[in-house]
Amino acid sequence: MNNEIRSWLRWPPLVLAIAAGPVLAQTPPAMPASAPQAAAAASGPAGSVRSPLTPPDASEPKPYDKVITAEARTQAGLFTVHNIKNKLYFEIPKAMLEQPLLMVATATAVPAGLQHAGLMLNQDVLRFVLHQNRVLLQLVTHAAVTAPGNVLADAVGQSQRDAILAVFPVEAFSKSGAPVIEVSRLFSSEIGDFSARTMVRGGLDASRSYVEKTKAFAGSLRVDAVQTYTVSPQPLIAAMPGLPVAAPMQPSRSVSLNIAYNIVQLPERPMMPRLFDDRVGFLSIGRVDFGAGLQEARPERLITRWRLEKKEPEAALSEPVKPIVWYVDKATPTALVPYVIKGVEAWNAAFEAAGFKNAVQARPYPTPEQDPEFDPEDVRYNIVRWVPSPVANAYGPHLADPRSGEILNADVVLFHNILQLQQDWYLTQVGPLDPRARKLPLPDDLVGELVAFVVSHEVGHSLGFPHNMKASSLYPVEKLRDPQWLKTMGHTPSLMDYSRFNYVAQPEDGVDPALLIPRIGPYDVFALRWGYTPIPEAKTPQDERAQLNLWAREQESKPWLRFSAPRAEGGDVGQNAEAVGDADAVAASGLGMRNLQRVMKMLPGAVPQDGGDDQLLARLYQGTWLQWAREMSHVIAIVGGYEVQNRHNDQPGAIAQPVPRERQAKAMRFLAEQMLAPPTWLLDTTITQRLGPVEATLPQTMNQRALLRYLLAPARTQRLMAQENRLGARAYRLTDLFGDLRRGVFPELGSDAAIPSWRRGLQRHYVDTLAERIAVPDPMRLDESEPGVRAELRELQRTLGPAASRGDFTRQAHLRALVDVIDKALNPRTASAGAGLTATVVRPAGWFDGDDLPCWRDTGLGLD
Repeated sequence: MNNEIRSWLRWPPLVLAIAAGPVLAQTPPAMPASAPQAAAAASGPAGSVRSPLTPPDASEPKPYDKVITAEARTQAGLFTVHNIKNKLYFEIPKAMLEQPLLMVATATAVPAGLQHAGLMLNQDVLRFVLHQNRVLLQLVTHAAVTAPGNVLADAVGQSQRDAILAVFPVEAFSKSGAPVIEVSRLFSSEIGDFSARTMVRGGLDASRSYVEKTKAFAGSLRVDAVQTYTVSPQPLIAAMPGLPVAAPMQPSRSVSLNIAYNIVQLPERPMMPRLFDDRVGFLSIGRVDFGAGLQEARPERLITRWRLEKKEPEAALSEPVKPIVWYVDKATPTALVPYVIKGVEAWNAAFEAAGFKNAVQARPYPTPEQDPEFDPEDVRYNIVRWVPSPVANAYGPHLADPRSGEILNADVVLFHNILQLQQDWYLTQVGPLDPRARKLPLPDDLVGELVAFVVSHEVGHSLGFPHNMKASSLYPVEKLRDPQWLKTMGHTPSLMDYSRFNYVAQPEDGVDPALLIPRIGPYDVFALRWGYTPIPEAKTPQDERAQLNLWAREQESKPWLRFSAPRAEGGDVGQNAEAVGDADAVAASGLGMRNLQRVMKMLPGAVPQDGGDDQLLARLYQGTWLQWAREMSHVIAIVGGYEVQNRHNDQPGAIAQPVPRERQAKAMRFLAEQMLAPPTWLLDTTITQRLGPVEATLPQTMNQRALLRYLLAPARTQRLMAQENRLGARAYRLTDLFGDLRRGVFPELGSDAAIPSWRRGLQRHYVDTLAERIAVPDPMRLDESEPGVRAELRELQRTLGPAASRGDFTRQAHLRALVDVIDKALNPRTASAGAGLTATVVRPAGWFDGDDLPCWRDTGLGLD
């Protein structure tokens, strides 16, 4: 691999994807059945097909000691588990038959470059049912519910027949009548949706899959399996229509994963659910309620939360009967353990608003004397895990009871290289505001505070909170430079936003560096109070509605309590990732540019002079460019944007209002000055001379191209058309956008002036982007902006032609080439196949998309 390609591959996937253009959907080739699967299918009677989970015909059970022999390694727990050679047996107590059990499949080890360890593959409620001499494994659905006495109760039950996922012959019965079944194939084959097939895009080979180990606990079981998949060939390149590109095929290969299956006993008495309200951010589970009357089937969602009950029910502030405890992995670097504990217990202040004190706790692993049953793999224990991985990430998943939303277990997982990512972000965002960040490595106390910030965010997910990307747009920008405001309110109302460090503050503001890092904010306290405060007088979830609605309406007088609006359809001007102060992104990004210019002057001195290579300098330089691009993207969001406040039917007013015309025009003026003109201060030769020629020139090309595509995305141009249809001349229109862009991208057309290299690249990007917009027509003809795109290409064709006859040779050749691209885009039937269009880089399987993005993955621009 040459250095130029290697440099491209260092760029985050989102930048590559946006800069390269639209990726065509591909249908992967059919997966061939593995040899063992084919043999299993062929081994049944003529005309029958046997799945790997179909057992042989049931026969009479054998005597217990003929099945569970002296060779068995036995563990007692939820079930009694027996391992005999390569076989795994479950001995299921009669009391556990037909009981709902939560089964969770998690990838605990994955091949390099394929998603991440700890990814949850699926969770569902199952039950084991004894039927004659067989045990059926059934999938239990809770998609529809009704009150037991409702006239529809029987019909609702009959309308959601539980699927049978597998059948196991009873090998023996114990003295107590417990059936013994052999379940090895349950974990070496694919069952229901408990599969890594969609992640690896391959077929499971049972002959190379096996159960590695098992553990039985009082309320759960854990089975760890190794599964091997054969990944079929896939093309590495996707061509644009009409472009005959030889697509090299990725060869067939095998990948092995470690999958952990946890089978968890659900509470005997489900917690009373709390109904979801989309004005307040909670992770949730869905169902349909048929019990509210006969006029409709009402879809509803239940929030996920922990079961907290007061020791002193009448007290305004009480300790919980059972606090939420996290245990800190012994692999955590010793110096960081106090900061991990600090990050967990930071949520206690918010819980006090809900009436609980000491609700969350963090402790080191207990000794055998303190807790002889402790095992970090037992789902009764919540763990903050430290994973020695080069991946720069962290996440906080949880398991919830689908009947009620009760969170049963939640681990927080920190990959070691989260330290590197936090270091880079801190330096490139607020390095000029904190003397400790002017030389790497960062001091231990600052690293510890950054870790506490990450832990607090992930614990937020473990408490049931999703991201709230709107939060950072709800404070006035001037307040983010006010030390007193920052002490009380922080620079973002929610720790659950992708709002990192306060790059709006300036050195002259005198902000304490401790106030540059996000912390639990007023929205987090509000949301926790809304979700966790007991309402003792309520006997059903519906009884809570009136009180919950009153609490939610506090958002009317306190805008910073608002949550991301689900009906913004991508156009909410405040719904930006990685943003600070996007209530006025022009002002915030203008201040951010000042700090970035200071960062550029800092970089050469920040890197240790230890005789090493320049990789750290190159990484920080790339990070500075990406920070520039992110801040530009926040300004782009204003164009075609809406100001959105989620309202329910007792709250008057429009949910979405178009951003005023002048504000959109102001954003375009900013972009013309800061984005379309080259940021020459980012091309400091003190840094670029230390980099390879591609590393020095690629950032501007890649980021300008990505941002142009974001600005001209179909969703944005369609919103501009919708705003014009609604407001007429009072709207910032699509023609206004094209006019502003044309003036900013082609200022040399009115003269014979030479066009510099960087400007020629920008002009090519603009024309290519417009040409690709019409290369694949909207099949449903719903895109009202497509005629406007064609009109802009014709206007460019009209003006570029005459301009191409003036000036030097390079200018003329460049402009004529652009005219050719436009001609071929507008008249594809007369063009040679695919001329003027470019191949599109397809991201490898396993790269993250959309809502699957983990919290800390550096994904480039963070464009949503």
